[in-house]
Amino acid sequence: MPAESTPFPTSSTPPGTSNPQALRREMPVGTQEGDLERDTALAEHAEERGAASADDLISRIAQGAHQAIDRLAESAAPYLNPLQERVSGAGDDWQARADRAREVTDEWTESLRCTVRENPLASVGIALAVGMLIARLSR
Repeated sequence: MPAESTPFPTSSTPPGTSNPQALRREMPVGTQEGDLERDTALAEHAEERGAASADDLISRIAQGAHQAIDRLAESAAPYLNPLQERVSGAGDDWQARADRAREVTDEWTESLRCTVRENPLASVGIALAVGMLIARLSR
């Protein structure tokens, strides 16, 4: 058998090592030692450019998103301000209605107290009648 080198270790080559002459012959043209170093340097440079390109792309996307949000906020402001005023007005209106309901309740309570003080026997009779009515309805 001729003394050709193969990519597989032979008895003359210890396991885990390779024959550099055989690898050089099996590598495609342009990948020998000098070319391999040059290709490695080019790959590292391309990787650095890719990382810089990715950082640049991310920063452009973020800047575009910020600009879009700013434009949206500016265009929504004329609609949001009147809405906010109406909501604030509605809150004030509900507060006024709640205050008025409290006042009416206080007036009725005071009126009922005055009536009970003026007519205590009639009040006890009415309370008894209402209690009996509720008892019959609840059965």
